[in-house]
Amino acid sequence: MRNGLKKANFLNYSILIPYLMLSAIGIVMVFSATVPYQLTRGLSPYRLVITQSAFMMLSFVVIAIIYRMKLKALKSKGMLLFIWIMLVLSMIAARLFFPPVNGAHGWIPIPGVGTIQPAEYAKVFVIWYLASVFSRKQEAISTGDVQELFKGKSLFQRLFGDWRLPVISLLLLDIIMPDMGNAVILAALVMVMVGASGISWRWFSGYGKIILTVAVAFLGLLFATGGHLIPSFLPISYINARFKAFVNPFSDLANSGHQLANSYYAIVNGGWVGRGLGNSIEKNGYLPEAHTDFIFAIVVEELGVIGGILILGILFFLIVRILLVGIRARNPFNSLMTIGISAMFLIQVFINVGGAIGLIPETGVTFPFLSQGGSSFLVLSLGIAFALNISADEKRREVSELSNRYGSLSNESN
Repeated sequence: MRNGLKKANFLNYSILIPYLMLSAIGIVMVFSATVPYQLTRGLSPYRLVITQSAFMMLSFVVIAIIYRMKLKALKSKGMLLFIWIMLVLSMIAARLFFPPVNGAHGWIPIPGVGTIQPAEYAKVFVIWYLASVFSRKQEAISTGDVQELFKGKSLFQRLFGDWRLPVISLLLLDIIMPDMGNAVILAALVMVMVGASGISWRWFSGYGKIILTVAVAFLGLLFATGGHLIPSFLPISYINARFKAFVNPFSDLANSGHQLANSYYAIVNGGWVGRGLGNSIEKNGYLPEAHTDFIFAIVVEELGVIGGILILGILFFLIVRILLVGIRARNPFNSLMTIGISAMFLIQVFINVGGAIGLIPETGVTFPFLSQGGSSFLVLSLGIAFALNISADEKRREVSELSNRYGSLSNESN
């Protein structure tokens, strides 16, 4: 029976297969979208897709390594502290010592590889870190409710004590870059993790209503001010351009509305069945960031609305399967990790697609697995690795318990 309980026998193919499908589709779409981008710059048309493929291969290796790790090692306080320090230092270095890309800092060039974006890794770290902290507080949370998450004798302890300082430091560094897309995702992930920590439903539903009210009020202000929401003297006033484009992209087609308007054109060009793979018009210099932030618009233009829906269907199936692992898990750490990972995927899809179709202001967030970007792909693959490890751990534990139970019953009957 011991051989039957090897972790390799509990690989969750309902997570692995959609991941591999999306990875393969992503390589095809990255190649399709980056060839014109590279040629117009006099660069090799294969460079970006080769880099993306290299990160994909690296991701497979990382998944294999993490899958074989014991979950106990992933809860190490020393490991989490080391990763947090490295993230903070690398984000500070990216902000101070390396040039900006499209007006924002955050990328560290690696010779022969491309660039890495430390802020991307902060997303998985926040899930990992909060899952570790909150899982150790389960008994206290069951009796003290949400107060156990924010307790402290002084104001500083209540604001920054325990788990809050590492999380707030990463969030502030994201804002300073400025990288508002990742900052929004980090803030949303913290709220999801707090909500899933074991606090009573009244708190979860209560702050959910507050968030919904704030979001509606924010959208109302955007339309009331025409997108001019942030005072011009603030360093983040550049975001007003995105707000203005969200309110009416066709009012300034040459500047702020250029991206969103051309995203609309791409989607309309695609229709139901698309123009055919490789036949996008908008990727030929009309739609900026076609291979990253607006890859979904190119997908719809080439593969049609039906193709876009099928890809979203695969992605949502993957999200649901990871979420089910978290719901069914009996170990608090396992449950919190997989719920957080599924939330990360869902939030990122919503922000990317919502920005591409004008549902929300565009924030520069990549589409999972399809957008060109090695750091993004590797971070999302880390999430898959954790989910596969946790799924196998839960299944193996369940089989072991059933085996012991029926074994003891058999011995008693004899």
